[in-house]
Amino acid sequence: MAANLSHAVTPDEACTLDGLLRERARRTPDAVAYRDYNVTHANWRDYTWAQIEHAAARWQAALAADGLKAGDRVAVTMRNSPEWVVFDQAALGLGLVVVPLYTQDRPDNVAYILKDSDCKVLLLGTLEQWQTFSTVRDQLDGLVRILIAQAFDGAGDDPRLNAVERWLPADADAMHHAAADPFALATIVYTSGTTGKPKGVMLSHHNILTNAHACLEVMTVGREDVFLSFLPLSHMFERTCGYYVTMMAGSLTVYARSVQQLSDDLQNVRPTLLISVPRIYERVYTAIKAKLDEGGALKKKLFELTVAVGLVRFEYRQRRSGWRPSLLLWPLLDALVAQKVLARLGGRLRAALSGGAALPPDVARVFIGLGLNLLQGYGMTETSPVAVANSSEDNQPASVGKAVPGVEIKLGEHNALMIKGPNVMLGYWKNEQATAAMVAADGWLNSGDTARIDERGHVFITGRLKEIIVMSNGEKIPPFDIEAAIMREPLFENVMLIGEARPYLSLLAVLNRKRWQQFAADNGIGSDAAAARTPATEKLLLARVAAQMKEFPGYAQVRKLTAVLEPWTVEDGLMTPTLKLKRPRISERFNAEIDQMYSGH
Repeated sequence: MAANLSHAVTPDEACTLDGLLRERARRTPDAVAYRDYNVTHANWRDYTWAQIEHAAARWQAALAADGLKAGDRVAVTMRNSPEWVVFDQAALGLGLVVVPLYTQDRPDNVAYILKDSDCKVLLLGTLEQWQTFSTVRDQLDGLVRILIAQAFDGAGDDPRLNAVERWLPADADAMHHAAADPFALATIVYTSGTTGKPKGVMLSHHNILTNAHACLEVMTVGREDVFLSFLPLSHMFERTCGYYVTMMAGSLTVYARSVQQLSDDLQNVRPTLLISVPRIYERVYTAIKAKLDEGGALKKKLFELTVAVGLVRFEYRQRRSGWRPSLLLWPLLDALVAQKVLARLGGRLRAALSGGAALPPDVARVFIGLGLNLLQGYGMTETSPVAVANSSEDNQPASVGKAVPGVEIKLGEHNALMIKGPNVMLGYWKNEQATAAMVAADGWLNSGDTARIDERGHVFITGRLKEIIVMSNGEKIPPFDIEAAIMREPLFENVMLIGEARPYLSLLAVLNRKRWQQFAADNGIGSDAAAARTPATEKLLLARVAAQMKEFPGYAQVRKLTAVLEPWTVEDGLMTPTLKLKRPRISERFNAEIDQMYSGH
């Protein structure tokens, strides 16, 4: 646990999320708060806390001039940037409710959210973004102002449209703080909608402030720390941990240029703390494996020895095992192998956080063995979002950690993980029925995930209540575990397990194009879509699947497979903006292929 939080702004001192900026700017006005890349001038720009506060005051003046009043909803869909933070802080200071949107979401989904929440203002990054809404503009009549962060010439094609630079006043008085109630609604964050229309999660200032402070109690964050921000701020994991936590602690946040340039940005920024979803760690892990496969047996053996000794060292430092002579090898192995691999992540990470989904055990094992302080956590938008997390002093990699300070957990019916605390949402926007189904009258929230809790309080997620496959033979299969295992095979870009009310399991698999071409060449088969679906290819691919599923029982083996080359995307409606599978949509899209896999059974 963190020994000293005297540098951090407390929830009581801040009172509200905009009060967090007020207190931070008062304490360290000239410290650099944010760093962002200026594409026009091809350089990095720094912004101090005082500059951010002054910028927020200008935005407030412009919002007030548009007639916005406390309680009105305003939306933002743009890349992570200081402008995102300034808009959020300005709106919160006026008592407005911020609705974050994913930049990669489909126009019809965004239109639904804007209408459902009755948003008055929409902030976009570019004019091109606005043009993608051409087919749904008849659904956006509730907006009174549409703002484009990037400058553009002309008046645009809508009288409500304006460039931020023209809309903002040249100057403004001090930042205003209208909201004095920490329990007031601060934001509505719409869930990804894997099985239907997204629901609006209502979070108060108090929900988020207490959760941010709980995170600081689990892991020390200070003014000397540097975060590299690349997960979308529309996701509560990044928003709480990569925005409000850093403001609370006074750390520097650097905004990555793009996910495609993330590797270069890691080298240039050299962050001390990293927040990511498992997919990023999986990609690095896959790249490491590919390089080892090309490097010969000796190189592979040295890597495996480094990981093995590193895991012994990890368990020793966690006080779960005694000292062993092999630990004497660590300084050499660290210099020869571990430091060179971790240099890809910048070389000075003291902690890396993983959340949003389960981190495959093999991936966690490798990074921890290399000496990375990799900490898993668990939460959901409805819990602001962190409910459970590992700490550096008590890190159980197979688990998602213990309840964070102030949060209670227990197991409910069918071993459902139940959560209670100041971080639990106010409810779902305009949906009392869904709220009552999620949160009981006594305040306990049913996460929908099944779990076990060991004697020390570590939580192990074991499955999902509503997404268990029940086969026709009565066997119950958790698809996430099997899909995660199959995805360890780099040939697969995405997979979805099929088997509900069926006699056996089958698989829809998106192939990684580059690796598919190499696989096809190695096996003397064609590399087009038709070749991917021949019986001979299916047999080869099923062998790759089986190699990853050795630990699963016989009834959980995959017997049929359909391979596709076209990726599943947010744009085609098969993935959520957080890159979760939209299972009903995928099943509908590939209905004929699924039926074919069960033909005759």
